[in-house]
Amino acid sequence: MDLSDYRKTYNKQALLEGDAPENPMELFQRWFYDADESESVDEANAMSVATIGLDGFPKTRVVLLKQFTAEGFIFYTNYQSEKGRAIAANPHLCLSFFWAGLERQIIIKGIAEKVAEGTSDGYFASRPVGSQLGAMVSPQSEVVPSREYLEEKLHALEQVYADKEVPRPAYWGGFLVRPVSMEFWQGRPNRLHDRLRYTLTDTYDWIRERLAP
Repeated sequence: MDLSDYRKTYNKQALLEGDAPENPMELFQRWFYDADESESVDEANAMSVATIGLDGFPKTRVVLLKQFTAEGFIFYTNYQSEKGRAIAANPHLCLSFFWAGLERQIIIKGIAEKVAEGTSDGYFASRPVGSQLGAMVSPQSEVVPSREYLEEKLHALEQVYADKEVPRPAYWGGFLVRPVSMEFWQGRPNRLHDRLRYTLTDTYDWIRERLAP
């Protein structure tokens, strides 16, 4: 299928230096709130996480951002999954958000580290029981014999924890991604898009630069 005739004009907004703060986390917060309030965005916190796998290939998958602070971005996963093992071997990864309805993209390079166990405990306890049990049932990224196999394991655990608090598995928890580079992309007419990149220096200041589209 030839897609060369597909065209879209980007003309909703601009990203100019005069409107961009010195700290990229402030701009991220502003853009995230815009996305969260927009009817054109279903899940503002859906982001792609790209890692370098143990097989040497990059791999990207969509996960949900669960918290962002001045330190960085937090998501949760199974530490023994393909993603978790890749991060353990190489904590340098990339996060990206694309909000098509706003014609905006953010690309974040950062270094991941496990969050404190208490932080993982607190978030796990806040999840619905079904999600808690799902984390225990699934040997994430491993080959399983069938869908029924997982459903049977879930049913068995539902009986075990019918009247009990579900404990967080030791192999499940959060990662904090500390950004070292954040690039903000705003679609513009004639493919002259706005791209502002923030780079963290050795003195923990941010340098802001405009990139050619």
